[in-house]
Amino acid sequence: MCIVISLLTPYFFTVSNIFNVLRQISVIAILAVGEALIIITGGIDLSVGNVLGLCGVILAVLAGLGLSPITLIILTIAFGCFVGLINGFLVAKIKINPFIVTLGMMSIARGIALLITGGMPIAIKNGINYLGGGYIGPVPFPVIIMFAIIIMGMVFTKRFLVGRNIYAVGSNERAAKLSGIPVDFTKMIVYIITGGLCALAGIILSGTLNNASPASGQGYELDVVAAVVIGGASLSGGEGTIIGALLGAAIMGVLRNAFVLVGVSAYWQIVTIGLVIIAAVAIDSIKNLKNE
Repeated sequence: MCIVISLLTPYFFTVSNIFNVLRQISVIAILAVGEALIIITGGIDLSVGNVLGLCGVILAVLAGLGLSPITLIILTIAFGCFVGLINGFLVAKIKINPFIVTLGMMSIARGIALLITGGMPIAIKNGINYLGGGYIGPVPFPVIIMFAIIIMGMVFTKRFLVGRNIYAVGSNERAAKLSGIPVDFTKMIVYIITGGLCALAGIILSGTLNNASPASGQGYELDVVAAVVIGGASLSGGEGTIIGALLGAAIMGVLRNAFVLVGVSAYWQIVTIGLVIIAAVAIDSIKNLKNE
């Protein structure tokens, strides 16, 4: 796809444009790591976008107290993990459908963000903005964070027992439970991790904009789920990879960037992304039918 686009426009394979695409997909890719873990267990999280926005607002409020960047990072990520813990507890222990739980949390997070801000953005004047707006040489700092999270996610799923257990839970929850795998604990862990990643993404996005808006992250849940599904994860659980989530986010980022460079209407971007999502799910469904 990159080769075809490079033939259509000479501006695609420039260093500045490549880093621009990577920066644009960094937030979605970070969220997609957590979403991939949840989808592999057979669940889903529709609240990631609005939880990101709420965490950004919490960051802005704490930054106004004059706290150090390290303290802000710890407290904001801890808050995101707490939100994830609530989702995980309701899904794993109370046995509420994850679609309903996270749909409710999506509304709650947005409502709280609006209550705190009154619907207005809050400026952030703190060194923590470097995480979203800083550079190391020509490389945007969010890109470095993105690849660090991708590597950590890959190590977690391949080298850690809990990470390997998520595949067993997603493939056959009953069999996993009979095998002695702590199913409820595994489910809660993936929601907690996702909450923490929402907070990290909120820190990055707020740093990029130098402010926190209650509208930040709204609608991101579609892009995040799409990235995971396009990357090869099965919505029925048990299948998917972290690198696949990154590739899914990259595919959407490259498509959007190509449309801008070629001069195609932004409305066609929305249509095309929808078609790609349907195609990815259709391929997964056909594959499952053949396996049966």
